Amino acid sequence: MKRILLSGIALVALTGTAFAGCPPVTVANPQGVAAGAYPEQYELSEFQKLANCKLTFSENPAMAELNAKIRGNPDLPPLSQRLPEEPLVVAPYDSIGHYGGTFHALSNASEAGTSDFLSVRHVNLVRYSDDLQTIVPYVAKSWSWNKDFTQLTFKLRKGHKWSDGAPFTSADVKFWYDNLTLDKNVFAKPKDYALVAGKPMVVETPDPQTVIFKLPAPKPGLLATFATIYAQPFQPKHFLGQFHPAINPDADKLAQSYGFENGYALIKAYYGNSDWTDTGTPMLNSPDKVAKLPKDTLPTLESHIMVKQTTEGRHLVANPYFFAVDTAGNQLPYINEMDETFANENEVRLLKLVNGEVTYKAQSLSLPDSPLLLEKQDKGGYTIDLAPTIAMPTFSFNVTDEDLAKRKVFGDLRFRKAMSLAINREEMNQTAFFGQGVAKQYVGFSPAPDFVDSKWLKFAADYNPAEAKKLLDEVGLKDVDGDGFRELPGGKKLVLNLQFATQGVSSQVAELVAQYWSEVGVKTQVKEVTPDEYRSAQSANKLDIGTWRKGQPIAIVMGTAELWKPPFENYFGHRTGVLWAEYIDSNGAKGVKPPKWVYDLSDTVDAFQSAAPGSDEQKKLGAKMVELMTGHLMFIGTVQAPAPIYHLNKLKNFHKFRTASYEYYRTYPYRPVQWWLDE
Repeated sequence: MKRILLSGIALVALTGTAFAGCPPVTVANPQGVAAGAYPEQYELSEFQKLANCKLTFSENPAMAELNAKIRGNPDLPPLSQRLPEEPLVVAPYDSIGHYGGTFHALSNASEAGTSDFLSVRHVNLVRYSDDLQTIVPYVAKSWSWNKDFTQLTFKLRKGHKWSDGAPFTSADVKFWYDNLTLDKNVFAKPKDYALVAGKPMVVETPDPQTVIFKLPAPKPGLLATFATIYAQPFQPKHFLGQFHPAINPDADKLAQSYGFENGYALIKAYYGNSDWTDTGTPMLNSPDKVAKLPKDTLPTLESHIMVKQTTEGRHLVANPYFFAVDTAGNQLPYINEMDETFANENEVRLLKLVNGEVTYKAQSLSLPDSPLLLEKQDKGGYTIDLAPTIAMPTFSFNVTDEDLAKRKVFGDLRFRKAMSLAINREEMNQTAFFGQGVAKQYVGFSPAPDFVDSKWLKFAADYNPAEAKKLLDEVGLKDVDGDGFRELPGGKKLVLNLQFATQGVSSQVAELVAQYWSEVGVKTQVKEVTPDEYRSAQSANKLDIGTWRKGQPIAIVMGTAELWKPPFENYFGHRTGVLWAEYIDSNGAKGVKPPKWVYDLSDTVDAFQSAAPGSDEQKKLGAKMVELMTGHLMFIGTVQAPAPIYHLNKLKNFHKFRTASYEYYRTYPYRPVQWWLDE
């Protein structure tokens, strides 16, 4: 007896007679099989019961060849020993796919503009379904809360394995939390999402398949955090643990045998000092040491694993131990390999897109790019969809600017209000967004829940250059020498240096804002930089102005407070008040003390996250958050507009996105593991 693929449907061949397996259920054609407990997927026993069949499994015929490209991986055991005892069963959107092909991705640089591609292979304990409302199991088989949202329990899949064949268990979750997230040798401070009201959780593992998060206070949004965040709450203890001094007393000695100073140095070579799962691997970070190291990259649970990396791009192959199958029993993913190219120049990226050299792209594209992309789509063999966005381009002023004269001005609410009133959002909408957007103020939540008073969506957002000039006069910014531009109160010319990256905002938006500010007498110079240059300058407190997209849905705010506490986002996003954060983190030993409202906002966010979802208490707290954030205009909103999503026509099972959003982690709700290439 042998297993074959015929027209994408798994069959069993026995003495010349073919017997169909389970019905090849798709979302488009459920074959009479009822939906499971969660949309578009099943647990194995659930599917077999509903379909009245027994599913048998098939593997990619190229898998042994692909596995041979993963340095350090052993020869493959049979598929039955690679899948969990109860794999996740995925119903493809339109068709059972064909194996093969290479997915071509396009990013800006090794750690810039890569989240879109990373989301294609991403996994987490849970995810949002494509309705962006329903959280469904993924790596975890199930979850449950206690009554007051202080204990979250996950059940893992028995027999689930890492990409090198080692068992994946609850110990890998506890290792991630106790030995990486809370270890100051790895992270100087734990990430906000991993804390509850600023305090750590306790992770318990009563058995290999059970993980219990015990919270110091209620935080019902923790589940949504796991469904959307790029970080993964599990890391391979069997591999990284051998270099961790708390687990292996000979960790430093072992690391030194590989040419590293100690175990932590080797952990950082693989894991980085960030939970961003796209940090450079030893293949790029330590080319002289690669040959000595046991693996090029960390074992993964993702659909594909990296096997090559240079400064020009990366290459990945399918994970031979991936935990999901389709409804015909074929192990996912369908796509064999993935190739990522780095191109920091927007013009170069657009050229590659119109030439049809890229399989899928959304990140770093904005509505101003659409006319060119739409014009060329028939010739290029691709389709452009315009999808709503959650975040919008925002601007901020560095309230802890190293120039003390600028710091004083930027810290004056009258100045920030004037600069918001100076922006002609309606003209921007017509000029940069073809009238497809909505002019609004930044209120933190996007879309705005019903507790957001509509006045805040328009706060200081009407175009009023006369009022802007009046406020600037009150601040003491006057044109003393008559050249049309204002001086600082001490007489020095006020010049704003507006640096932007097209990954964050389009050049049209940046240039329009600079023009509007110059028209009220505040000289503004615009310079395009790479995302890496922008982020480095922002982290070093070297920017006058912050520029990036910003906004989050309420479900994510309930689990992650970083947009509401200094510096108001992470390294990859839009931050300001870096020295405020330094003051808080050092208990006043360093940095600049924030004003009282910043502490009030932080306390309010903590209370909001612990409140019952949808309760009057939560709504009251949410309204206060908006009043504090928007009332002080820490971030100035512009226009929220649709954005283009690009995919080749030969990419099948591609589903139209509800949003072009980083916030739900880009492609993650749309199940890229069931995409396939019709070649």
